[in-house]
Amino acid sequence: MSSSYGGMSAFDRLRARLNGRPHACEECGFVDEEGSWEAVTTGATVEYRRECPSCGTERVQRYQF
Repeated sequence: MSSSYGGMSAFDRLRARLNGRPHACEECGFVDEEGSWEAVTTGATVEYRRECPSCGTERVQRYQF
């Protein structure tokens, strides 16, 4: 990972990478430049979720350790 993400937790670094990418809704095509990913963890799994402000479709990125 880039050194520009230094000093952050692994979860924060991954969220920063996800937020740094343009996000276009797969359902309606709306490009959300203001939103961010929310993280939820169960310990073995981390889910980053983002909801489209236009149509409400939720996108989930899931990582297992």
